[in-house]
Amino acid sequence: MQTTSSVGVTETPDEPQGGPNHRAVGNTELCAIASEASGRTISPSLYNIDLAPTKAKGRKWTSYSIFTLWANDVHSLGNYAFAIGLFSLGLGGWQILVALGIGAVLLFALLNFSGFMGQKTGVPFPVMSRISFGIRGAQIASLIRGAVAVAWFGIQTYLASVVLRVMLVAMAPGLKDLDSNSILGLSTLGWFSFVALWIVQLVIVSFGMEMIRKYEAFAGPVILVTMAAIAVWVFVEAGGAIQWSGIKGLEGGEMWLTIFAGGALWVSIYGTFVLNFCDFTRSSTTRKSIVKGNFWGIPINMLVFGAIVVVMAGGQYKINGTVIESPSDIVQSIPNTLLLVLACLALLILTVAVNLMANFVAPVYALTNLFPRHLNFRKAAWVSGTIGLVILPWNLYNNPIVIVYFLGGLGALLGPLFGVIMADYWLVRRGKVNVPELYTDDPKGAYFYKRGVNPRAIIALIPAAAIAVAIAFIPALAPAAPFAWFIGAGVGALTFFAVADRKQLHDDVSGEPIAVASTH
Repeated sequence: MQTTSSVGVTETPDEPQGGPNHRAVGNTELCAIASEASGRTISPSLYNIDLAPTKAKGRKWTSYSIFTLWANDVHSLGNYAFAIGLFSLGLGGWQILVALGIGAVLLFALLNFSGFMGQKTGVPFPVMSRISFGIRGAQIASLIRGAVAVAWFGIQTYLASVVLRVMLVAMAPGLKDLDSNSILGLSTLGWFSFVALWIVQLVIVSFGMEMIRKYEAFAGPVILVTMAAIAVWVFVEAGGAIQWSGIKGLEGGEMWLTIFAGGALWVSIYGTFVLNFCDFTRSSTTRKSIVKGNFWGIPINMLVFGAIVVVMAGGQYKINGTVIESPSDIVQSIPNTLLLVLACLALLILTVAVNLMANFVAPVYALTNLFPRHLNFRKAAWVSGTIGLVILPWNLYNNPIVIVYFLGGLGALLGPLFGVIMADYWLVRRGKVNVPELYTDDPKGAYFYKRGVNPRAIIALIPAAAIAVAIAFIPALAPAAPFAWFIGAGVGALTFFAVADRKQLHDDVSGEPIAVASTH
């Protein structure tokens, strides 16, 4: 959690770096200081210590920080389940690598464009959304992203608690008796495991983005070594041979359609991340650090990931003719208790790392953006975590209707949102942003539009969202489902470009006068 700010303060040799301590300065006074520094009326309903832009000086997210994000997220259990699913669909080793490679190249480009926005402006995603949707309309984008994330935070915490239960029972078999009852859908041991992991994550997030950065840096190498070790163990157990060709013998057009569909779905999985990547890159040192971190973390790391998937799935198929669903299936079959416990512990470290960056940061910023007068990063983290607990996420996970219609429906909107925001920033504005005016509710402000909402962005979003949801839910459109994210993003971008006022002049004004110390 950041502890100091330097809004509107010109540092002198006699003044401590970071300026006034924000714990002693209320949000109203902070806004008054920012207003004086920028020459604009900065609104307390739009600005606080966590939503303010970060100062360029003192940023700490290097290329290694970006790389470790992907070292953790790419190797998540969900991604392994998806990639192994390609093996189940009939793709062989080289075909899986091509599918993942296509997705990696596309992701590399999309994440760079998204990341550059955060590095230049220093603002989080809810504030970035104000550029396109208006100072009030931005709530639409941030709340959709936050709602998807908070539900998945609870679900991923539950899935991690299952791994913890396996580890605890392996260490103390007597605990198995506590895993047979049901209290609101979860056993006593299940409740203990879930709450324990819930607390651990909340404690980490309570210390802010800097602690998340440090945790990701610690977890990244652990995960890479663990997954590689599991793959080596499977390869040895399989006698040094794997199933390299597809188990269904796909050929020709069907094979290539499956490959491209796999690549497109790989991008869709990261539809949430490409949308709010600026939450992390707002503290990146340079554009070069983003490109370098993304290069090693996306195409290179994904090739390593693909190789591990091929060895795991192909090796296990050689061993007993079955197709595993995720690495946890292999872990549970490890005969040595010590090795099983160590593997479970590594999976727990991984799941927590993925959950923190993919499913915790977005709702925290969304809630802070919704109630900037009352919530800071730490308070919003506890509110978000509490929501993730009270929704009893294990019941959501076991309910196909909730997963498909609620989370699937919200997820379908992420592509259109991305398309509108990217088209506005890069094609219409050409990267020009008046950062201080993102925090003013003056009707004459650049991003006030009509009552704080940009009707042109809404007009572009509606048809794109309708098409994306239709593709997600109408059976007749199922063949297009793997490409839904791209279709939604494309329609949103083209529609916005068509309705946007391209004759309007856009100012490029730095947010440094109202920026805070970069401790995110």
